[in-house]
Amino acid sequence: MAGTGNPAPRQPRNPAQRPMPPARPSGSAPAPLRKPPQVLMIKKEEEVVAEAPPVPAASSPAAPPVRPPSSPPADEDRFSMDGLEGLTMADLLGPASDRRAGSAPAASRAAADAAPAAASRQARTVDDFDFDEEAFLAALDENAPVGTTGEVVKGVVIGMESDGVYVDIGGKAPGFMPKSECGLGVITNLKERFPKGLPIEVLVTREQNADGMVTISARALALRHSWEKVRQLEKEGKVVQVKVSGFNRGGVTCDLEGLRGFIPRSQLNEGENHEALVGQTLGVAFLEVNAETRKLVLSEKRAATAARFATLEVGQLVEGHVASVKPYGYFVDLGGVSGLLHHSCITGGVLRDLREAFQQGEAIKALITAIDPARGRIALNTALLEGPAGELLIAKETVMAEAEDRAHRARSLLRQQEQDAG
Repeated sequence: MAGTGNPAPRQPRNPAQRPMPPARPSGSAPAPLRKPPQVLMIKKEEEVVAEAPPVPAASSPAAPPVRPPSSPPADEDRFSMDGLEGLTMADLLGPASDRRAGSAPAASRAAADAAPAAASRQARTVDDFDFDEEAFLAALDENAPVGTTGEVVKGVVIGMESDGVYVDIGGKAPGFMPKSECGLGVITNLKERFPKGLPIEVLVTREQNADGMVTISARALALRHSWEKVRQLEKEGKVVQVKVSGFNRGGVTCDLEGLRGFIPRSQLNEGENHEALVGQTLGVAFLEVNAETRKLVLSEKRAATAARFATLEVGQLVEGHVASVKPYGYFVDLGGVSGLLHHSCITGGVLRDLREAFQQGEAIKALITAIDPARGRIALNTALLEGPAGELLIAKETVMAEAEDRAHRARSLLRQQEQDAG
């Protein structure tokens, strides 16, 4: 009832009211009997092995026993690349015609066919290719890069442009030297300075580019030689003549062997009026030479000392005055330079007090045993002038008076010591 909300009771179906299939027309064949469906139950732990249909025993021999399924292959066997060793990409892809047709089975068949052949194929050697070792080495020599950065090479001028010079240095392409690197100073006429066929020596500043051309410089090589020469002059303690080219608040500038040098005001004899020195020539000595930092510092005051050093040599007898007495010896003024008379070189005897031998301001004669111009040091010796050891403490006046004659014997002794040391 709609009012109560209870559903209507279900009426039982009358079997007589079931729909009946349509009647078959007369004369048709009876419908085949339908077999009921068969249900096959399979347990998890058991595997069903399909059996082949029975075959008459007379027609074939007995079937072999069914083997249980083998365990699945290991990952190493499944993903092993041993069968593909020696194969090329062409072997895997197959003939070109099959690749164009997109025949994947053909490619797989080609790979399968090539696998046994690759396994039996011997490893390739160099002789199996069209390869000539001598020709290969010759090609390497022909195309080997010529000139590495910092290397000095020789060449011949073969051409010129407004911005530089071309030099044949024996490479794949000529070397190019920019105009700014053609030498020290300003070069106004390249044709006169570098005529064709002129042999020159240059420094490689940049290795070859994609065209095989290297960048070279005659200026860099000249600067290298200048620094080497300046270092040698400093080592020898030489005095050089320079021309003052400019000034600033700290001193004056000059040119030496193509290098720019600097003389501080404190190292000038006329430092208060250093502007007036421009254009003048000064004798200077070296204070600092450093090619890495391009530092060249000179001194006019030290030039007098260097000039004095140039007149001295080992074995020379010099005369001076005791300038000061130190615990380790005497400083002797030799006229512009000073030498050290160490307490171990005063006498061969026992010296309890330095004042037993010489007093400050006293005249003295001594032999030079070592000179270091770069450091401004001179080593002196009076013990070599003695006859018996300690004679200087007993008869100092006699030793000083006969110093000239005794110096000859002392020089022979010094030469003998140098030979033994060498």
